[in-house]
Amino acid sequence: MELWTTGVASARGSARTAREVEAAGWDGMLVVDSQNLSGDPYVSLALAAAATTRIGLGTGVTNSVTRHAAATATAITSVHRVSNGRAVLGIGRGDSALAHLGRAPARLAQFERYLRHLQAYLRGEAVSFDEIDIPHDVAPPVTGLHLHDAPSASRIDWIADGAKVPVEVAASGPKVIAMAALHAERVMFTLGADLERLDWGIALAQQTRKDAGLDPDGIAFGAYVNLGCHDDLKVARDLVRGGLTTFARFSVMHGKANGPVSANDRAVLETLRTNYDMRAHTRADSRQAGTLTDDFIDRYAIVGSPDRCVERLRSLKALGLDKVAISSRTRGASPDAGAVSQQLIVREILPAMQS
Repeated sequence: MELWTTGVASARGSARTAREVEAAGWDGMLVVDSQNLSGDPYVSLALAAAATTRIGLGTGVTNSVTRHAAATATAITSVHRVSNGRAVLGIGRGDSALAHLGRAPARLAQFERYLRHLQAYLRGEAVSFDEIDIPHDVAPPVTGLHLHDAPSASRIDWIADGAKVPVEVAASGPKVIAMAALHAERVMFTLGADLERLDWGIALAQQTRKDAGLDPDGIAFGAYVNLGCHDDLKVARDLVRGGLTTFARFSVMHGKANGPVSANDRAVLETLRTNYDMRAHTRADSRQAGTLTDDFIDRYAIVGSPDRCVERLRSLKALGLDKVAISSRTRGASPDAGAVSQQLIVREILPAMQS
């Protein structure tokens, strides 16, 4: 099971960070795509690619609204080429990137259409002009220019000459999990580290593929997991508290908790949703971070000593996950405790999981 780390997109610091990630033994690094809060992910990933030789590089995650599918395909394939085949495209319906444009996550129909278009572009195939949803009052059809000749469909010809970039969809609800099962190479669950919930997601994805006449084992599974490693359990919990609010909220974003959930957890999720302050997104000292109970954190995140963290990670591997993207300390948490956690992850957890 590969272990990737997640972080912000920083053009100025991405090369240095990537070298550190590679030297520490991580399998890859993902950077966020949230234009109002972070730098451009593709610039950062290209600089990281030039500074490294081994680690995987990807978005964690982009969305289906702020860039046209053709632009996204071109950007990530460019990273794929400069990194000699180490890129992956992580995508979701959008959260903070859209919130800072005054919008909620993409509608399901738009997201599904975008995934189809994205995969077509990444394979070097054509997308019909009739399916491209650029409003006419923004840019009218090219036929109105009465050109001697013009493209008959939208295609990125140069992409077809190389290896395709794999797509992985961040998913928590049943409808997005089903879409990911049909249109991606990997489903990256945002269901926490709870085995029952992850097992539910895997079974749903496999059944969706089976019902569609596809090989149920023809897709990979991974997860975004918050991890805080510290011998003081309270300190470990506080390290992940802010980041966990972000992922946990995905399971109740529209009011109803997704997947298997106890009455107590449902109450925590509903309280989290009504207290969420996007202005303090991911912060450990935010209003929403204070809504998470210790029991909820202990199951939805991975916290505690190195041995305990390794045990939990191995249980995810045994469930069938082949990739875990780890989020650790976020803003508002103790920098000193975060440094201790990072040292323990690098010194003890990564070697244990690679042995």
